[in-house]
Amino acid sequence: MALAEHEGVTDGLEGIVAAATRLSHVDGEAGQLILAGYAVEDLAPHASFEEVAYLFLHGRVPAPAERAAFAQDLARRRALPPAVIEVLREAAAAQTPPMDALRMAAAILSLGRPGTPLDDALTAIASFPAAVGVYWRLRRGETPVPIRCDLPHAAHYLHQLSGAEPPPERARALETYLNTVSDHGLNASTFAARVIVSTQSDLFSAITGAVGALKGPLHGGAPGPALDLVFEIGAPERAEAVIRARLDRGERLMGFGHRVYRVRDPRADVLAQAAERFYAGGGDGRLYDLARKVEATALRLLREYKPDRRLDTNVEFYTALLLHGLGLPAELFTPTFAAGRVVGWAAHCLEQLRDGRLIRPQSHYAGPVGLHYHRAPAGVAS
Repeated sequence: MALAEHEGVTDGLEGIVAAATRLSHVDGEAGQLILAGYAVEDLAPHASFEEVAYLFLHGRVPAPAERAAFAQDLARRRALPPAVIEVLREAAAAQTPPMDALRMAAAILSLGRPGTPLDDALTAIASFPAAVGVYWRLRRGETPVPIRCDLPHAAHYLHQLSGAEPPPERARALETYLNTVSDHGLNASTFAARVIVSTQSDLFSAITGAVGALKGPLHGGAPGPALDLVFEIGAPERAEAVIRARLDRGERLMGFGHRVYRVRDPRADVLAQAAERFYAGGGDGRLYDLARKVEATALRLLREYKPDRRLDTNVEFYTALLLHGLGLPAELFTPTFAAGRVVGWAAHCLEQLRDGRLIRPQSHYAGPVGLHYHRAPAGVAS
């Protein structure tokens, strides 16, 4: 008998309610995501990143003056401690994967910055773009870009990577993405953060744990492979043959299906619209048209091969298309996801500290009993 098959044991905590939250609600049956009271399709494409971060941290959208002060506060926190830059430099010399480098950076962001939990939350949110940007440029043998405090958060992230101030449409596309992925219920990384901070540990420890959870390919690693399928197909007329061959081999189509959503992932719709606007404004229109053809063919064949399952487009498919269009390599897809999700992690940590208690579930022992340890007499070799 598998361990999870014992009576009273729920494999993967499926369906177990472990916390009450005001931050987000995922309705997998209806295909709905609510972010702090707002439907994701209403909030993400229109709000600024700073407004969404304020909403999660304070429970309401800021007034204009509050928004300006909050944006200035975030911008002042962007500079990384020298020790973080040195660690990133060593990581780049070793060609460390970007998510490992981000995990290392997150662990020492608190150096020289003693603060309240809210201070730590703001610092983590502000620092992630600089950490990713500094590391990526160092790894490519380039000089890190000086911090600029006059750019909004999403534009600052793109500037840290490229050294060039992005046009408004590029910044808006990334901003929509960061807003869309800012929170998503009690997913693995968010749960990890809440467990850690429930011990009354600090937010940087909890967020470091969350980065470690996101690094796992079952949680944060699929956007790249979703785009690989599009590139493998290459031309619209090849879509059916390539996808059918994959399904005949029993392979999973990355970018389709979701553990929670039984209908289309609402984040996919938000990012599909963002990608359409972005590519219509000067991106590679042929790639966008090919991706749409691949999506339509994949959905049709999935209905044919798996009629008993509802496998719709998920957030990974259009994440890959949008971030690739913005010039980000696949290695930075998951760190960029982290730059958006850190808002949710931080807000969940504050909520857990305010409302929660130590998270301490039980386990079912499935091992042997009645064993006896026989100690060899003194002086006798065992």
